[in-house]
Amino acid sequence: MKLLIDGIWHSNGQLKGDSIGIGSFRSHVSADGTSDFQVEPNRYHLYVSYACPFAHRTILVRQLKRLDDVISMSVLSPDWGSPDGWVFGGWSDTTPDTVNGCTALHQVYTKAQPDSTGRVTVPVLWDKKLGAIVNNESADIMRMLNNEFNAFAEANIDLYPAALRTEIDQINAFVASRINIGVYNAGFAKTQAQYDEAINSLFNALDGTINLIGSI
Repeated sequence: MKLLIDGIWHSNGQLKGDSIGIGSFRSHVSADGTSDFQVEPNRYHLYVSYACPFAHRTILVRQLKRLDDVISMSVLSPDWGSPDGWVFGGWSDTTPDTVNGCTALHQVYTKAQPDSTGRVTVPVLWDKKLGAIVNNESADIMRMLNNEFNAFAEANIDLYPAALRTEIDQINAFVASRINIGVYNAGFAKTQAQYDEAINSLFNALDGTINLIGSI
């Protein structure tokens, strides 16, 4: 397992109780000034990889809300197999780290928190002004992009309307745990048997999502 332990990167470490997809930075950007992270254009930067379903959905919200010119973005390599995990460059359609000049995402984490412990995951919402990670939980980031940046975004598009939030949260919980993480379970399988089990579970979940949406 690739992770940080007390700010030291380990390409084959062990951390009990850690799980894919759960963000360790959970602050929020606020349009009403109730947090240290206030809404400003060109203050925030999104670190993503096209290979990660959690990151991919934040990319979609950024695009749909027309925030391309408000929140900058760096795209990491889809190849997580290097000793450094998520790295910049090396593939087409990837970009350098234009904000911090890092070569690997774990360096971004330790810039924000020198003694950081845990998995290094995408997406990451970075505050250029304070030099800090705001949040690395994709559901939180999507809601912030949708709700808090309307002064600079496409305010007429609401991807999280109040009347539908219960249903959206229900579907989101199912998709995150069964499909997004299911992709990783298949990709990280170490044996054919593990892969067969993971891929069957994933496609059963895809069928279940269709049924779940149809029942709402």
